[in-house]
Amino acid sequence: MCKKNCLKIKKRAKNRKIRIVAISLVLVLITLAIPAYAAPSGNSDINLGLDCRSAILMEAETGSVLYEQNADAPLPPASVTKVMTLLLVMEAIEEGRINYGDMVRASKNACSMGGSQIYLEENEEMSVEDLLKSVIIASANDAAVVLAEYVCGTEEAFVAQMNKKAQALGMKNTFFENTNGLDDTTEKHLTSARDIAIMSRALIKYPKITEYSSIWMDTVRNGEFGLTNTNRLVRFYKGATGLKTGSTAKAGFCISATAERDGMSLICVIMGAPSRDVRNAAAASLLDYGFSNYGIYNANGERLSQIPILKGTKASISAEYASYGKILKKSEQSKIEKQISLPETIEAPIREGEVVGSVIYKLGDKEIGRQDIVALETVEKLNLGNTFLLLLRKCAEIF
Repeated sequence: MCKKNCLKIKKRAKNRKIRIVAISLVLVLITLAIPAYAAPSGNSDINLGLDCRSAILMEAETGSVLYEQNADAPLPPASVTKVMTLLLVMEAIEEGRINYGDMVRASKNACSMGGSQIYLEENEEMSVEDLLKSVIIASANDAAVVLAEYVCGTEEAFVAQMNKKAQALGMKNTFFENTNGLDDTTEKHLTSARDIAIMSRALIKYPKITEYSSIWMDTVRNGEFGLTNTNRLVRFYKGATGLKTGSTAKAGFCISATAERDGMSLICVIMGAPSRDVRNAAAASLLDYGFSNYGIYNANGERLSQIPILKGTKASISAEYASYGKILKKSEQSKIEKQISLPETIEAPIREGEVVGSVIYKLGDKEIGRQDIVALETVEKLNLGNTFLLLLRKCAEIF
């Protein structure tokens, strides 16, 4: 009887295992049948519905990303490529390797460029400054190649430096094949919205760039050849300062747009829009989002006095902390709390410039930043010798 019952129990257990395995198989098949969806990139709490392949909004001073949409996808950038070309030219000027007034002769190779151009003729000479204006304002492909050849000798050598600089800046999805973004024959000439924002941020640190990129119309060749900015936002968007547009059949319509309002500078990148108007509208919408929702939180620095010191030649010292700034949502700025943190006891010796405490800025329970509190004077530790000198001074004061 016992043997019979044991067999029944084993049979029921076996059936239970079979059912569990069957249910597991069904669940696996159901899971495989459901298509996988990637989590949206960037701010998951908002979708601006931008009609483009990728986009990003970055605050220029800190590099803080305020919005992104597929921002790391490697895509053809068209003439936005010239942001890196201009960056290397500006570095060469800064380092004294070339100068604004240098006259540069156009090569046959440079004059063979199609697309946007100023129609340089072989052996024609033009100053570095006019070539720069032609690239920045009118996106001249021929001028870009002339500058590249002047800096590095050949366009190929310059392109190698472009890729080296991209790596140095941390541009992880970028490879350049030329200086101007023409892509009829390129195979791997790609970058991402994030990488464009990174190199744009590096470029606008040169004031000469936004001086030119904010110009609507200008001339070269002693006023004989007109330049019109390819970036219509410069004329129609409040606070626009540049920076670079681009379009090809392969890349669609792209832009790296910069703008400044109320002391805050933004970089907006749009890639792969279906038309110029859609690109410009997307850029304006993204910049509007940034200026409407974000601002610079500023907290002034302060000098602290009478901080007690133990076992020192002085009973107290003065200290200070620097001002603090951070990009935050406007709705958060009134909620920031500042906490001054100093140890209960500070013992001598203390050196001028030594960190003696910190100021902590908090949003709710989250720390968003801190500044060091540094001593403004030196206080030696008491010993027999300086104690005696202190007593003598006190006596002198009394008598």
